Amino acid sequence: MADNTPYLLRGVMPVGTDSSVLVSSSKYLNNARLRDWLAMILLRRNGPDVPPPAEMYEFVQILNTLRDFDAVEAMFTAERKVNPELDAWFDEGFISTYKIEDFAGYAPGSLGGIFYQQMTSGDYEIQITPWQEPRSQLDYYNLRSGQTHDFEHILCGGGFNFMGELVPYWYRLTNVPRHLRDPELAAELNVIQIFGSLRYTVRTMLHYPQVWPTAVNAIQRGMRVGQQSDALFMKKLEPAFPLPLAEAREMLGVRGAEHVDTSREGAFWASDGKTPLDPIAEAAE
Repeated sequence: MADNTPYLLRGVMPVGTDSSVLVSSSKYLNNARLRDWLAMILLRRNGPDVPPPAEMYEFVQILNTLRDFDAVEAMFTAERKVNPELDAWFDEGFISTYKIEDFAGYAPGSLGGIFYQQMTSGDYEIQITPWQEPRSQLDYYNLRSGQTHDFEHILCGGGFNFMGELVPYWYRLTNVPRHLRDPELAAELNVIQIFGSLRYTVRTMLHYPQVWPTAVNAIQRGMRVGQQSDALFMKKLEPAFPLPLAEAREMLGVRGAEHVDTSREGAFWASDGKTPLDPIAEAAE
């Protein structure tokens, strides 16, 4: 007797359960808050009522309820035994203490000068999460990730706009696994990046296809930097602040970076498609 099961459904094995609620082998699928959050950030259109940064604030709260913090600490400790660079990074425990005004004297075109120009031209804060003394290896990793994120935009070639965010996201998604031996630890550290980047990929395809090529290019550029570069996420950036950008990249082992201006495309995405992309339409405004 011929098998009439559609090709794409072959191999599906229904699993019985006595549970009266959704149950899965995935802790992510089991979490109702995460399912609701994920549906929202994938399917919604952009609007001023919920800015994209607020989405990630909510996600971090959800993630903290799902994480096995003891397991993450054990993975870090095991990784340090076989990864001298990571071990030395933790041993030094360097934490940046600069303020925005500390960059005022850096020359235009230097890493510090570019950072100062960016931070003073918009509504930015250096510390995007409330300060607290690191009490674990994961705390320290997260603190340093927050302190270096804006510089990763500059060094990796991602503009300070919503399309430019894809560059540092995909730098991390490729660079962290490249420099850690344990793929499970790398995946744990990149959970924020993979969920965060989904907002810009799925929503762009569904609602803003006009800038889809820009999104793809930003992903490719971020991946290229991550795959070619040293472990930028473990670097002390302060010695590179006075250097011209090209020299700063060389000093920090950043390779393959290419800056592309995505400000118009980012504004189009953020405005729910209301900001015109066509230069002729812009001139007519």
